[in-house]
Amino acid sequence: MRTSLLAAACLLAAAAPARAVDGTCARDLLVAQSSQKTAIERLEMLGDSDADRCRGWRQHVDTMRRAATVYGRCLSGAERSERLAQVQGSEKEFSEMLRTRCKGR
Repeated sequence: MRTSLLAAACLLAAAAPARAVDGTCARDLLVAQSSQKTAIERLEMLGDSDADRCRGWRQHVDTMRRAATVYGRCLSGAERSERLAQVQGSEKEFSEMLRTRCKGR
């Protein structure tokens, strides 16, 4: 999981400023990028209990899904593909951990 966090953080930091389709997208992209960064930071500070981890993972999955919606709507070309792959990959990884390790928590 630590490797995934580092990879996500590197991709986020290395991403060029996003082109916005319109004024709404400009704002939405900034919010999505900020939320994504916060989600990664939150994962690094999760508590040791299963309940804390599961709660944090659920929040992370929700954030990645919201970011994917914005990136899909507001970006195009290679940048769209890269950002979507990043957030959808993270969402898939953490959804799998929720499914296998957080039953009922």
